Amino acid sequence: MNIGAKYLLKIPPLTFKNHIRSLSRRTQMAYNRFFPNQFPEYEPRSPNQSVVDYNIFSDQLKQAALDLKQTIVKETWGNSGKVYDYTLYLGALGTAFLVFKAYQVTHDKKDLDLCQDILKACNSASLGFGGVTFLCGQAGVSALGAVVAKQSNDDSLCDEYLSIFREMKLPKDLPNELFFGRAGYLWACLFINKNLGENTISSAHMRTIKDEIIKAGRKLSTRECPLMYEWYGERHWGAAHGLIGIMNVLMDMVLTEDEMEDVKGTLLYMIKNRFPSGNYPSSEESESDRLVHWCNGAPGFALTLAKAAKVFGGEEFHKAAVEAGEVVWKRGLLKRVGICHGISGNTYVFLALYRLTGDAKFLYRAKAFASFLHERGPMLLSEGKMRGGDRPFSLFEGIGGMAYLFLDMIDPSEARFPAYEL
Repeated sequence: MNIGAKYLLKIPPLTFKNHIRSLSRRTQMAYNRFFPNQFPEYEPRSPNQSVVDYNIFSDQLKQAALDLKQTIVKETWGNSGKVYDYTLYLGALGTAFLVFKAYQVTHDKKDLDLCQDILKACNSASLGFGGVTFLCGQAGVSALGAVVAKQSNDDSLCDEYLSIFREMKLPKDLPNELFFGRAGYLWACLFINKNLGENTISSAHMRTIKDEIIKAGRKLSTRECPLMYEWYGERHWGAAHGLIGIMNVLMDMVLTEDEMEDVKGTLLYMIKNRFPSGNYPSSEESESDRLVHWCNGAPGFALTLAKAAKVFGGEEFHKAAVEAGEVVWKRGLLKRVGICHGISGNTYVFLALYRLTGDAKFLYRAKAFASFLHERGPMLLSEGKMRGGDRPFSLFEGIGGMAYLFLDMIDPSEARFPAYEL
């Protein structure tokens, strides 16, 4: 029995239902989005015992992840070699990303070869479609393709993918957000440079894109908020389409002193205007305190504020990151499995806070959420009490994200939220 299983068996099934009957309708709707977190709070144990327990736990997760990977490959790739959705978010590139992660853990060359095959099909499917981001565009295919080719010692193929990447044209009306915009393109550049070497994608080119993002943000700025952006006429705050996701990418860039101050001021503005609960609005002036997802709400903010604590130092961002993590601990055991808006993604909050603070409490919390998925996820999915999204095998909505998380949990100090943390 792994960490937390003995506690999960003790969850009283009616307690939560009785509790929410006394709450307002709006609050009930928010509570209906997640399972009650009835894990006990962390209690320190002897270091030796903790290491033994974690080794057993990570072995269980590794086997579960590899079993899930087999199912995901069969369902999303099979033997057809055809790709209908090439993206990382919902499509075959997400399967390739998972298979490459499995290779990094097991060093099984079959996974590397399979990843190459999927990438070639994704590349063919992506040509001419115009998407330029890592999550939802051709940039993701070319970036991952180049990295995997390099890992395979195929320099010619690596150069081919890099040529495709460098030849991509960014539309003038491109938005600035992560999913479909400039920030998502910049993240692909950063991914390439991290894995293939600094300046593989030239710093001058990246600086031009960064400058456009800063310029656009200043146009919509206010006295209180130095940078602001719109997507389809709405001023989003979330990681996927909004302000916090853009700030997350900008903090990985080389910024001038005044740009640094603008990013810092924007983050402080959002902290100042969060909900009393500690959660964050999905958009400017939104009063709906419902969403505790990576894409909207405290999880995306916790990840970005943890980075801000390292970039800017000081107590304010450290404190805000931990406080956002408390929201995730209380309300983040979602009735969905995925990375974008599910338990898998929310678990990464505790891994980021563990890296930031070194506090074993956050590793315990990550283990607790992962154990919930491992112990109860399959049953809850089969019973319809937990959802895997419209693409149940995908990386960001489905069990692909759960498998990726399990592989990342093997070495928690190196775990990174896919396509968001470098």
